[in-house]
Amino acid sequence: MSIIISVLQESWHLLLEASVYILFGMLVGGLLKVFLSPSFVADHLGRGKFSSVIKAALFGIPIPLCSCGVLPAAASLKRQGANNGATTAFLISTPESGVDSMAITYALLDPIMTVARPVSAFITAVAAGIIENVLHTQKEEDWEKVIDRSCPIDNCCDGNDCSPEKHARHHSFGEKIWSGIKFAVDDLWGDLAGWFFAGLLLAGVIAVLIPEELMIQYLGGGLHSMLIMLLVGIPMYICATASTPIAAALILKGVSPGAALVFLLVGPATNVTSLSVLFGLLGKRATAIYLVTLSVFAVLSGLTVDMIYSGFGISASAIAGQAGEVIPYWLQFVGALIVILLSVKPLYLFSNRFITQKKTIMKRTSEEGAAEEKESPGEVETRYRM
Repeated sequence: MSIIISVLQESWHLLLEASVYILFGMLVGGLLKVFLSPSFVADHLGRGKFSSVIKAALFGIPIPLCSCGVLPAAASLKRQGANNGATTAFLISTPESGVDSMAITYALLDPIMTVARPVSAFITAVAAGIIENVLHTQKEEDWEKVIDRSCPIDNCCDGNDCSPEKHARHHSFGEKIWSGIKFAVDDLWGDLAGWFFAGLLLAGVIAVLIPEELMIQYLGGGLHSMLIMLLVGIPMYICATASTPIAAALILKGVSPGAALVFLLVGPATNVTSLSVLFGLLGKRATAIYLVTLSVFAVLSGLTVDMIYSGFGISASAIAGQAGEVIPYWLQFVGALIVILLSVKPLYLFSNRFITQKKTIMKRTSEEGAAEEKESPGEVETRYRM
């Protein structure tokens, strides 16, 4: 019982430090949805082997989407005319960063990691996108744009029969702000809340149960630490926001900041599900380029970050979370309560989905088992051979 209380205390402490930054990131993410036109994005990602990739990587940096949430957005961009390289760059830079995750990185880690995270994401995304575009030549007639110009606030018009000047008069500035906040609370945080609290609890478990000596021995720095984190992070499903408290707990236990950065880069950008969807979206070669480039640059970024900390004589564990201490406790407490209140409905839906999926799998398994019992051994063997 005492272990559970200790885990919850550690998780609560991390939530306090991150709460105000979470709310700030949610607000900016919601406003991006309203004020950043999808047609404007798509118009810049079609032509150009290099410029389109750089723009896609830059567009993706502030957008708060996880590795699975970014897939439909990337598919939409590709349908709207984005080339393979730009789509690849967007798929890497978007889940690895985001205004919400950068804000929480500043709160729970330090300014160096806050800068290193989006910079590494940008460099990796550009490299992968350019390699894909150089190897894959797209013909001019392949750019068939079906840009979604519909109103992001209430779909009052499709943007084709209604000019941008006319549509601009449909909604006041206040309506746009309110729509952005509503999107942030209902959609954005609705997708992130369950995974974020799961990450908080896991961070609490790491802080309480895992010995510091073990972390220092295997993940204290060097190439082997980066490769271990690479193997841990690639198959895992975790969003950029949820991975941050885990990385903070790892650093406080003695994990090198470079190894933590590898986890922050590959964890949100890859998982088994997203890679399978990516295979269908871009093809075998582009998926291989995506995975190899991401792995190589994540390791190089981790080694570089460790050199920066070592060169300046900075202890990552000593300065982790100092930015969060700037916020007064009463404001942290209020922010944490607001985050919890906003998370009640998303957490309920998240647990409901998890239970429903588990019941569906169990039901399917039992039905298959019952069907096999009715079949003769020869029929079962024939069916499995097929």
